[in-house]
Amino acid sequence: MRICGFNKTTLLDYPGKVASTIFLGGCNFRCPFCQNSVLVLEPGQQPDYSQEEILAFLKKRKGILDGVCVSGGEPTLAKKLEEFLHKIKELGYEIKLDTNGSRPEIVRKLAEEGLIDKVAMDIKACLDNYSVLTGVSDPDMDKICETVDMLIHGNLNLDYEFRTTVVRELHTQKDFEEIAEWLKGAKEYYLQAYKDSEGVLKPGFTSYTLEELKGFQQILQQTISSVGIRGID
Repeated sequence: MRICGFNKTTLLDYPGKVASTIFLGGCNFRCPFCQNSVLVLEPGQQPDYSQEEILAFLKKRKGILDGVCVSGGEPTLAKKLEEFLHKIKELGYEIKLDTNGSRPEIVRKLAEEGLIDKVAMDIKACLDNYSVLTGVSDPDMDKICETVDMLIHGNLNLDYEFRTTVVRELHTQKDFEEIAEWLKGAKEYYLQAYKDSEGVLKPGFTSYTLEELKGFQQILQQTISSVGIRGID
């Protein structure tokens, strides 16, 4: 398992908690708007933090930090993820897992073993648009839908949120009309304003305005309990 990044303190990545964020390398998607493209394309060329180094820091910060966010890349691809999360849990931390939802069996196993407390699942687009937004010609939508269903209807005692990074060139109102139906009954969803940067897999995309995002928000609020907007300065 390659740990390619470590943010020692964040107030954003684990809402409501002072946390650290661990970034694992490697991903099975190639989303053109991905902000962590180096973790996706060149994980072997990135820094490699040792587990011992991370755990020593977390042990020292007990009582100051509340939680740990494990992100990527796609962290559920890491072969020794379960073992690593056990060690973090032994230190008394709550853990949030960021995932694209492509490996529901891993998410379920981690939840059932009490190794994660919250899941943030990226919803890339409506079902018909997933191949464009993931950069994968034939994504396994059965797996994606299984993760969604498990989070909304599963009896896992697991907190969760769904979120979509909204890109003007890639998303339309149709996406959010169909997402509203797909995620009907979900408790929490966020629209995240796209921000262009050199780290994006394919730079050059743009964001919708706040007013336009509020229009999508109103559509989603018809079926989802809480819909927020993030990333607008």
